Amino acid sequence: MRDAVALALAEDLLPLGDLTASLLPEGAMARGALVARGSGVLAGRRCAMEAFAQIDRAIEIEWTLDDGDDVAPGQVLAHVSGPLASVLTAERTALNFLGHLSGVASLTQRYVDAVAQANPATRVWDTRKTTPGLRALEKAAVRAGGGVNHRGSLSEGVLVKDNHLTGMAIGDAVASARQLWPGRLLEVECDRIEQVTEAVAAGAGLVLLDNMDPDQVQACVALVRQQGNARTLVEVSGRVSLESVGDYARAGADLISVGAITHSAPVLDIGLDVET
Repeated sequence: MRDAVALALAEDLLPLGDLTASLLPEGAMARGALVARGSGVLAGRRCAMEAFAQIDRAIEIEWTLDDGDDVAPGQVLAHVSGPLASVLTAERTALNFLGHLSGVASLTQRYVDAVAQANPATRVWDTRKTTPGLRALEKAAVRAGGGVNHRGSLSEGVLVKDNHLTGMAIGDAVASARQLWPGRLLEVECDRIEQVTEAVAAGAGLVLLDNMDPDQVQACVALVRQQGNARTLVEVSGRVSLESVGDYARAGADLISVGAITHSAPVLDIGLDVET
């Protein structure tokens, strides 16, 4: 998080620093408020705090809400006070993180709410479709919105996808993974019901149903349960929108992965209203 904030500040400050802020009277102080311009879920507090702190430790922030809290238009999220020049230099970087991560949390909550109405047992999962360098921050925002994190890196589990299967069979992939990394997440992507049968028979712990419609998902879920593998989880991915996610939940999926919650989340508009 500190490195991500430092890189973001460097984009603003190199090579000559904040030229406009240098025009302000020395010793001028400010007090202001971080205010939501729209409704959503707050996330990214630590990033905003780090941005202000890296510019000037004299800046103080008093939060009125925590990550994961709902916000309404016009609601004050925090009060900021300190040297005026420092506050204005850090402002955009702090708001960029806060707005983006709150946007991820807000969109995640919309999917979570839609799923909860259809099937409370189903969970919304994120993906690795994240902004380069910001994955850990975006996954934290997903949690703030009520979602669940999939693997954070390629080393955290085995996910045998369709492109991997161009070079190996499902049974061979599962057997090798069990031997090399026992106890790790072992998931197989399937785009037809025959692959589901093969993956479950081979001992996959999780079956990923890719680009299937809700009726196909329901049939695959029934197949998995009929084969006596109650511990085998079923994930759905692809063709998932806010309009369709409830149908997939009702079809019996344990997990629904949604790349959009990280790669297409609209920013939650948050501003800094300053009084000198």
